[in-house]
Amino acid sequence: MREKRHKEGNIEKKEFMLWLCSLPGIGNVRGGRLLKLCEGSAERLYHAPKALWREVVSESLYENVRRFTDRWRLWEEYVRLEEKGIGFIHIFEETYPDKLREIPDAPLGLFYRGRLPEKKEASVAVVGARDCSEYGRYVARELGEFLGRRGIGVVSGMARGIDGISQQAALDSGGRSYGVLGCGVDICYPAANRGLYERLLEQGGILSAYPPGTEPKPGNFPPRNRIVSGMADALVVIEARERSGTLITVDMALEQGREVFVVPGRITDKLSDGCNGLLRQGARIFLSPGDFLEEMFPGAHTEPFTYQETTRGEVGSGNPRTDITIPDSREREALEPQLRQVYEALDFTPRTLEQIRDRLSFSCSVGSLGAMLITLCVKRLALQVSPGCFCVSGKC
Repeated sequence: MREKRHKEGNIEKKEFMLWLCSLPGIGNVRGGRLLKLCEGSAERLYHAPKALWREVVSESLYENVRRFTDRWRLWEEYVRLEEKGIGFIHIFEETYPDKLREIPDAPLGLFYRGRLPEKKEASVAVVGARDCSEYGRYVARELGEFLGRRGIGVVSGMARGIDGISQQAALDSGGRSYGVLGCGVDICYPAANRGLYERLLEQGGILSAYPPGTEPKPGNFPPRNRIVSGMADALVVIEARERSGTLITVDMALEQGREVFVVPGRITDKLSDGCNGLLRQGARIFLSPGDFLEEMFPGAHTEPFTYQETTRGEVGSGNPRTDITIPDSREREALEPQLRQVYEALDFTPRTLEQIRDRLSFSCSVGSLGAMLITLCVKRLALQVSPGCFCVSGKC
């Protein structure tokens, strides 16, 4: 089997690159410097003398590398990776993602499950707050669905909140999505997104620059973010606080020459402080999926945009939508008149029972109004955010 693989390609080079990308404590920067000293050959580095290594690493780190290498079995480790269903690709291979290859500090290697993006596949990175509002949740779902229906891949970090919501929506619409992790691809993080993780394996892929078994540590995520933005044609930010990890991704996207679009928010919303600040600094404004599509992908199929209340198209119906709508009009029409009026008195900003009652044309007690709001919550049309406060649900 080994003889056959040698004839099929540069498997030896791949084995050595796998070793380099698995070395503890080396990382992308040191690894790149070491490769440069060896004219880009990981095999030469594998056999390089201590003196060459010491030009880049400390004595103690070199000793750690030597001990690790003594235990590492080049061929066996490569086969073991394949048996786990994990792929590995390095920067010198033709199939390595072109967009990623072009960024500063491109990862020397990528581990993946599922599949890699196709060469010319259009893709958009969608990022934002973990503890997002119902408004943010709603916009993330609409954008993910919109992109998914048009075959535009959604790239994100599989985190809870905006990231995961946009990816799930893309998959629900029959589209593709790619999750970039700050841990090994064999670890689902966060664990609560196990369902999303499994679906990404079927309809896209899971990628990481970290070898399998790497635990999610805080220091792993900023470097991870450069891959999220680097794999995409543009970055869309949906809700971000003034001091937010999302802004790190924005900085990296700008360094990579990516277009950054920002969803504006109310000036009183802390979740929009970061977004509004980016707009003040000159970021491009995101007003609708349709406008965004026309700006980023001219010639792609689109329709005039409107914020009207339109009926949600069924998945797979072939009826693309460019608008952000409120929940399915059929569900609203099925409500009895007073219940529908209560629903229409809601907004994404939470309102108290008194504020809602002031917007009704009929009289009702607080108890009756509360019962109607609970009914809307059961129907997933409303959400109780705190005792006595309700808003439109962004899950619809």
